[in-house]
Amino acid sequence: MLGGIPCEAYFFCRPQAKQLVAAGVYPEFDLFIMRVLVFGCFFFIIKRSHIFLSFFTLSIMKDIYMPSKRIASRTMNRRVPIYEGKAKQLFEGPEPGTLIQHFKDDATAFNNVKKGVINGKGVINNRISEYLMLRLGEIGIPTHFIRTLNMREQLVKAVEIIPLEVIVRNVAAGSFASRFGVDEGAQLPYPIIEFCLKSDKLNDPIVAPEIIVAFQWAQPSELEDITSMALRINDFLSGLLLGAGIRLIDFKIEFGRHYEGNTVQVILADEISPDCCRLWDTKTGEKMDKDRFRRDLGKVEEAYREVARRLGVLPSDKEVAAKSPAASKKPVKLSAVKKKKTRK
Repeated sequence: MLGGIPCEAYFFCRPQAKQLVAAGVYPEFDLFIMRVLVFGCFFFIIKRSHIFLSFFTLSIMKDIYMPSKRIASRTMNRRVPIYEGKAKQLFEGPEPGTLIQHFKDDATAFNNVKKGVINGKGVINNRISEYLMLRLGEIGIPTHFIRTLNMREQLVKAVEIIPLEVIVRNVAAGSFASRFGVDEGAQLPYPIIEFCLKSDKLNDPIVAPEIIVAFQWAQPSELEDITSMALRINDFLSGLLLGAGIRLIDFKIEFGRHYEGNTVQVILADEISPDCCRLWDTKTGEKMDKDRFRRDLGKVEEAYREVARRLGVLPSDKEVAAKSPAASKKPVKLSAVKKKKTRK
């Protein structure tokens, strides 16, 4: 509309329109085509914007209602890896001075010569290590454990690992028995502590305390703290496991320096699990640790689960069966059924 007059009327009132009509050209047809084109472009723009809005809304709704997998993948992508070992990975923690310790199912033996996978090992080791670290903390042993994050991960304090493996032996077994020609299973008169340098290239050689101090891998005061804590840990774990029907043969632990302000403290790090302990059943002498993997004894997963069940960090088969829906149903007595039939 132009001044209350339709566009067509305004157009045909002009002299040029009259000349076009006289020449056989009809402007109303051109106007029709123009309107179709304008309407088509307008419709196309609206349609495209609607598709875009629909796609945008769908992507948002996916994030809201199905966030677990997407957020997990984004979280994994955002993680900063710090270190990857044979059985664990370390990532940068969410808070300053913390790390995320991830337990893997990978298994190795004989300094990475033998490799394999123990299904579910990472989950079980996470639970067992959490339980034992918390119990040790209750008796005053400082540890790197803060809290459990999920089935496979813990939040731990960032420490400077002292490059030593501390082995406490109560019974002759493994390489110790073969080195000294002692029958495996022979009870030692008292716990023996061995220090090994953490070096796969050198096959973790045994080192004397004098060598440790000479090469400044640890200070004399640090060695005293490590030795004292290792013996206390041995006493506590031996009694705890004995109450669960498990004999603690030997175990390997690691320590690290935890820096907080101007203070430095040596604390227990790494893990305590069937991966780094020799555990035998007190009645049968059956091995319940990674020796089953080392020596191809089989039933490795079952042994790890049994240790976890005896410590109470996994439910027993009887508890699982009792909680099942089938077990909750009360059995119908045959006598009651017979009485109902006779009444009819």
